[in-house]
Amino acid sequence: MTADQPPQYAHDDDAGADLRAAESATIAPGHRALIGTGVSIALPEGYAAFVVPRSGLAAKHGITVVNSPGTVDAGYRGEIKITLLNTDLDAPFEVAVGDRIAQLIIMPVTRAVFVPVEQLPQDTVRGANGFGSTGVSGAV
Repeated sequence: MTADQPPQYAHDDDAGADLRAAESATIAPGHRALIGTGVSIALPEGYAAFVVPRSGLAAKHGITVVNSPGTVDAGYRGEIKITLLNTDLDAPFEVAVGDRIAQLIIMPVTRAVFVPVEQLPQDTVRGANGFGSTGVSGAV
């Protein structure tokens, strides 16, 4: 790994390690910016890292990661950069060097074997019902 400030876990039981900005930026309301972290990692085969938003930035400032989760494959060796989006309609957001801007979660990855078939096995309770099919309230 390379970085002046490597990812760090804030607490012993955290799943995500904080990634920090290696550059400053101002993100206007409704705009996005690609922010470098200065971090490059070498994951072993069978693992991937996922870049996810920080909940405090989302709740307090409307800052999120555009392609969350962003996937870092085991074969990637470049700098991890994060596309932040300012969802606030009025206030710009200032990113300073060293700010914690996202989290990195490292997990094992299972690879599937895809097999074309004419028809899927028997129906399930859910069937082909997709987005929103279970409603909002949870009442059945």
